[in-house]
Amino acid sequence: MFALTWLSYASYYFTRKNLSVVTSRLHETLHISTTALGSIETLYLAAYAVGQFVSGTVGDRIGARKLLVIGMLGSALSAVVFGASSTLLPFSLAFAVNGFLQSTGWSGNVKAMQPFFSSSSRGRVMGLWTTNYQVGGLLATALATYLLTHLGWRMAFFGPALLVVAVGTLIALFLIEKPEQRGLPPVEPELLPLRPGQPTSGPTLLDLLKTKVLWTLGLAYFGLKLIRYSLLFWLPFYLKQHLHYSEAQAGYLSLPFEVGGIVGSVVVGWVSDRYFRHSRLKVTIPALLLLGGALVTYQLVGGQSLVMNAAVLACVGFLLFGPDSLLSGTMSQDLGGRAATGRVAGIINGMGSVGAIFSPLIVARVSEAWGWSTLFFGFCGVTVVAAALLFVSAILVERHRTA
Repeated sequence: MFALTWLSYASYYFTRKNLSVVTSRLHETLHISTTALGSIETLYLAAYAVGQFVSGTVGDRIGARKLLVIGMLGSALSAVVFGASSTLLPFSLAFAVNGFLQSTGWSGNVKAMQPFFSSSSRGRVMGLWTTNYQVGGLLATALATYLLTHLGWRMAFFGPALLVVAVGTLIALFLIEKPEQRGLPPVEPELLPLRPGQPTSGPTLLDLLKTKVLWTLGLAYFGLKLIRYSLLFWLPFYLKQHLHYSEAQAGYLSLPFEVGGIVGSVVVGWVSDRYFRHSRLKVTIPALLLLGGALVTYQLVGGQSLVMNAAVLACVGFLLFGPDSLLSGTMSQDLGGRAATGRVAGIINGMGSVGAIFSPLIVARVSEAWGWSTLFFGFCGVTVVAAALLFVSAILVERHRTA
């Protein structure tokens, strides 16, 4: 189950990251304007955010396996349509549909994982498991780049689509939704979602949207995802244009951010199991405050040397991705339980995805109007607000647990 779901979510990136790789080629060969290419990305992110709320509810109703198969095969088909097109309208429609179908990946796979691991090991397990979107993103970029340079931009969509179809077929054939399907007992009883008089299907989406802790968690994740997507998409540009590194150096210096994130996800998950299993959010609060300091430090010393830049950037990735994986994965499973993990994951990640939508606009406007220093200090302020929201969330979770 770990291997199947890890592979499943990592493969989603193969029909997601190819657009950013081929953007320059589309601009040069098909004369698609920069503004138009940006609008395609915005449509994708908007559809992805809406889809998070829908996919979580649908997944809890029809099961993770069906949701993932529909999402993966549909995403592959959307990529094929994009690769076969040559004008803005079909590009926009295909990638918007792809965004909606891509939203099945997180809630579906987090839901599929939930019944197989106990709360005592969930932090470590999900810390390792959430490396899928970091490794998946790196491999997807590498494959799309190879196909683009050797076989043309259309193959950068056709090739990854075939890979996603293959993994989707594995999910259809081998994914098991709960231990009882193989005659095994449940790993542990339900912890939070079901109350006296509540149906076994768990709380409805409307009921969950009335839950204060999901709003505080979702708003905190809004801030985290805004920062994460800003750095993922704009870091090479910042390194080249503002710090005047070469194009090659700017590309390679993006890697410590991802590597630090992988280590952070594993370490923060382990610490939450070892020391904060019944109050996991307590480990995220100091991490976010340190993240704010690391972001300001990076802006101040990032141009001094390559080594200094890489070291501080790795710290930023460590302190950002650790809390990120805990909120979007482990906490969704803790709070949602078997009945509602999909919906809870959809709500938290959906609110976070709204932050991702605003990230390109915020980075462009703030950096142009007030400079990059203001942007990084603004990110620091976001981390402080997010830490405060998680402090409130920790109190609300404790009240819920003892109610």
